Amino acid sequence: MPALIQATPKYRRHRASGQAVVTLNGVDLYLGPYKSVASLREYDRLVAEWLIRGRKPPSEDASQLLVVEGIAAYWRHAKTYYRGRDGKPTSELTAIKCALRPVRRLYGDRPVDEFGPLGLKAVRAQFAAAGLARTTINQHVGRIKRLFRWLVSEELAPAAVAQSLAAVDGLRAGKCDVRETDAVEPVAESVVEATLPHLPALVADMVRLQLLTAMRPGELCQLRPCDVDRSSEVWTYRPATHKTSHRGKERLVFIGPRGQVVLAKYLDSDPTACCFSPARSEAARRAERHAGRRTPLSCGDRPGTNRKGNPRRTPGGCYTTTSYARAIARACELAWPAPVGLSETERAEWRRRYRWSPHQLRHTAATNVRRDFGLESAQILLGHSRADVTQIYAARDVSKAQEVVRQIG
Repeated sequence: MPALIQATPKYRRHRASGQAVVTLNGVDLYLGPYKSVASLREYDRLVAEWLIRGRKPPSEDASQLLVVEGIAAYWRHAKTYYRGRDGKPTSELTAIKCALRPVRRLYGDRPVDEFGPLGLKAVRAQFAAAGLARTTINQHVGRIKRLFRWLVSEELAPAAVAQSLAAVDGLRAGKCDVRETDAVEPVAESVVEATLPHLPALVADMVRLQLLTAMRPGELCQLRPCDVDRSSEVWTYRPATHKTSHRGKERLVFIGPRGQVVLAKYLDSDPTACCFSPARSEAARRAERHAGRRTPLSCGDRPGTNRKGNPRRTPGGCYTTTSYARAIARACELAWPAPVGLSETERAEWRRRYRWSPHQLRHTAATNVRRDFGLESAQILLGHSRADVTQIYAARDVSKAQEVVRQIG
């Protein structure tokens, strides 16, 4: 099989007519008099547009593109666009796949110009029937609109399609019959303290550090010694990647004396390796069990002799946000076991009441800082550009208002 040619088509002279010509997808396109300024400009324009289209010929009628073809083209773009600085795909790819699945199922064989506001509302009804929350439905609808805006920008769909979809407003709270999500509330520090004894020592230190610094779970999990500046009294941690890094914003996490005590014991490893490693936690657990061993070493299994040669799962080198949250959920199950005899609905309600997540630690830390030092300090600590975003995380101290009312009568 011959090798595919990736070279840019050449600007050349057509002998019979004396004009400049370029061949794109097997079609000769005449550019004007050979070596004239106009022909060179036309060559640059045609080749540039051809490369942007992915070396494909222009579509004679963008409205004849099928929705499934548009989704396929957008997916190829999304796989390269939604990547972090480390080159790994972001979670947005999974969300895009979930959002476009009903679009492909219901309208995949239809031309793109036939997908309008009614089609978007029909897809939105599919999300509601599946039990998705209102905020999630609005996010999925936004991703569908983004798909058709991208098709318009690539001249693969008429501009009227994106304009008509923009007229569909998002679902409003209290104005629609879909499920609402509960607001993320801060978790009481007494609840956290009751959970810590049931966590591995390393994960317990992760919880303590996050509560002291208000880090995002992802920033905590990827913390490395090389990212921590220890040259001053207050350490500064600059995450390699964070939530707003793609917007060119810098994220600084400040670690005070109490946080330094927690973190110091994990800074003696490889500077480029994650401080909080499941492999390190498992090694510490095995060492603790070995230290409490009662059977003499001459009897029973020796350390390491009863290990599988090729285990299905091995401890990783870095905690993920999912494994971190799972460890906390398991500790909550041990700290507050559900009573026997509960139905599935009652058991779900019990878990909702007696289980907390790492995100709630960030809310707790923000609330404490806002109460003691004000909203601006909480905004800087959380790394928010706007104070109105900080107010979502930092709950107001109602006791202050109650004290004012008590004094003024």
